[in-house]
Amino acid sequence: MEPGNNTQFSEFFLLGFSEDPELQPLIFGLFLSMYLIAVFGNLLIILVTISDSHLHTPMYFFLSNLSFVDICFTSTTIPKMLQNIQTQSKVITYEGCIIQAYFYIFFAGLDDFLLTVMAYDRFVAICHPLHYTVIMNPRLCGLLVLVSWIMSAMYSLLQSLMVLRLTFCREVEIPHFFCELNQMVQLACSDTFLNDMVMCSESVLLAGGPLAGILYSYSKIVSSIRRISSTQGKFKVFSTCASHLSVVLLFYCTSLGVYLSSAATHSSHSSATASVMYTVVTPMLNPFIYSLRNKDIKGALKRVCGIVGIKRPTVLGQMKCP
Repeated sequence: MEPGNNTQFSEFFLLGFSEDPELQPLIFGLFLSMYLIAVFGNLLIILVTISDSHLHTPMYFFLSNLSFVDICFTSTTIPKMLQNIQTQSKVITYEGCIIQAYFYIFFAGLDDFLLTVMAYDRFVAICHPLHYTVIMNPRLCGLLVLVSWIMSAMYSLLQSLMVLRLTFCREVEIPHFFCELNQMVQLACSDTFLNDMVMCSESVLLAGGPLAGILYSYSKIVSSIRRISSTQGKFKVFSTCASHLSVVLLFYCTSLGVYLSSAATHSSHSSATASVMYTVVTPMLNPFIYSLRNKDIKGALKRVCGIVGIKRPTVLGQMKCP
């Protein structure tokens, strides 16, 4: 194919999962359902943590930020995919593709950093309970979240700027349902050695660093739990971090699954299918994990539902009065 100057290049084609017209309504309905569940589930977590004073703690401050990021993460890719199916068009502009890749990397990295911050919060709460409120003060919590946002923004900006230096061939077809960075680099007509080096080194630093922090925090947590004499005490302490640990395992296992599946099969279709796990399924399941395995969230949901149930008959009673 004839190379084209990247300044004149105007659009990409997102091939999605299947070109079979009969499967498009099924794919549209499935992803629309998962997207709505993910958005409303995470939005409910945010509203509950804000409205219930019992949840105004560092742990739930970080959780509400994670829920907000999960909403943004799924909204970066799924609405465009649904639009393409609805309009029967696979086109995305060059600028739109770069922007989508930027925000995808940004929110994925932010997810990773927030999970690390939440692991540190659990480490302080379990290993230094007497100093928890002093250490995890509002200023430090805000600073940890701010640093996470800044580091994610810098990382995604670097990766996006590296893509801008590439030239692409005419009519570039991306075998994915969104502008995945690795797929874009592979389809470039110019030399991608520098891009590959930056992606590899940055991934090791910004994925390996948070993972090392999480592993260190939980190694200290396990050591503290083992020193507790009673089984009931161990279970009670472990239950405070069970939800977070479940989300961490889900996030890293799905991400690792995507990497291994693409490396083993070298199939773009398999990579796209596996990507659904951490782009849609993980944000969709996070609210269920925190609401089903967390007594505080379940209690807050009951209190919120109770308040709504009390107000509703009152309003109805007032409407009946002449």
